[in-house]
Amino acid sequence: MQLAQVKAVITGGVSGLGFGVAKRLVANGATVTLLDINDEKGAAAVAELGDKASYQRTDVTDENTVAATLKQAAERMHGLNVAMNCAGILGAGRVLGREGPMPLKTFQTTVMVNLVGSFNVAKAAADLMQHNEPGEDGERGVIVNTASIAAYEGQIGQAAYSASKGGVIGMTLPMAREFARIGVRVMTVAPGVFHTPMVEGMPPQVYDSLCAQVPYPSRLGTAAEFADTVAFILGNRYMNGSVIRVDGAIRLAPK
Repeated sequence: MQLAQVKAVITGGVSGLGFGVAKRLVANGATVTLLDINDEKGAAAVAELGDKASYQRTDVTDENTVAATLKQAAERMHGLNVAMNCAGILGAGRVLGREGPMPLKTFQTTVMVNLVGSFNVAKAAADLMQHNEPGEDGERGVIVNTASIAAYEGQIGQAAYSASKGGVIGMTLPMAREFARIGVRVMTVAPGVFHTPMVEGMPPQVYDSLCAQVPYPSRLGTAAEFADTVAFILGNRYMNGSVIRVDGAIRLAPK
């Protein structure tokens, strides 16, 4: 798929990794709809990206809202052939903390946003993409999810987050196999420690410590590097049903 042909919805698209993907796609002629829950940042993102972008407030945990939003986005963009899942929350907390066991609500909320939200978007996108005219190799669309290396090496305090991201990885291959019949590919990117709004509030010593843990290059990843990976996936039709780690060779320590 050529990037200029892309008509994409991007969850978590007004900041961080999602906005990085949006910038990369729009710079190459794509049309994007940013789905998020921050109206102020949404307006600023669209102002920066220009007339190839639009924003729609969307709660990814609400399946009916997601289905309606994607349908509206497809109508506005005159098509939909890419769905990029970047919406996510950390959900940090120990299972047995100083104040007692983790409330189930904390675990549920993390799984709902990170895993169920990705599922809601993927199924609604595939439902629309199956009606697209097939391109080369019969391709009708691409779904790209965002997991995390914490799915493999979850640290203390990441039980909820790691479980949610592990679920995203776990559903990648089954979805890719199922959607093969409609020509829709499914891929997942598992980033390591990246410079996003989630880390901007860290004390300098914590930030520097994170950078030092990355073997090479010893720094945090950038949204542009994440977007490079997504662009590669979109352009390479043989990429399907797999997970790509983008992490500078880091392997997370227990804490």
